[in-house]
Amino acid sequence: MDRITENQNILIREVKFRDYEYFAEWEKDPEVTAYLSFDEDRSYEDVVNEAIRDKNDDTKMDLTIVDKRTDQPIGRILVTRIDRHSDSLDVTKLYIGEKELRGKGLGEEIMRLLLAYFFTFMHMERVSLDYYTGNKNAQNLYEKLGFKAEGIARNATKKNGRYYDLNLMSMLRSEFFNK
Repeated sequence: MDRITENQNILIREVKFRDYEYFAEWEKDPEVTAYLSFDEDRSYEDVVNEAIRDKNDDTKMDLTIVDKRTDQPIGRILVTRIDRHSDSLDVTKLYIGEKELRGKGLGEEIMRLLLAYFFTFMHMERVSLDYYTGNKNAQNLYEKLGFKAEGIARNATKKNGRYYDLNLMSMLRSEFFNK
């Protein structure tokens, strides 16, 4: 098992094949997918096929969030656009799949772990992300962490045949270490 980073509560590791069963189940939950660009009819096979397609792509990291107390997966992270030349990456997807664990501050804890890993161990200069316009929880979290707004990408994603705007944000290494 490849551990990426951890603290006393959370382990973030590379995905194991059996994790896709969790992902497929969670990604059917409207509360999980409300602000993710998944069509509602996504199946287990869709999740696995996407994973197989992306497995050998060096510009992506598919990660599982594990609760260290129970040793059970509780969420997923997808990192994309890893650019070793420009030292940048994009946190594309992050969610807590286990309903009873949502709203307890885990998103902030996980993002702090990830940012420390990206800036310290991966030597990234820039971490970017986006969120759906209207996702106030994401906006509040990212602003609290110190991300800076970069603008709105109009009709930048499509879900169930409808286009959505995305708010773009980023953090630089110096901003992370100065906070």
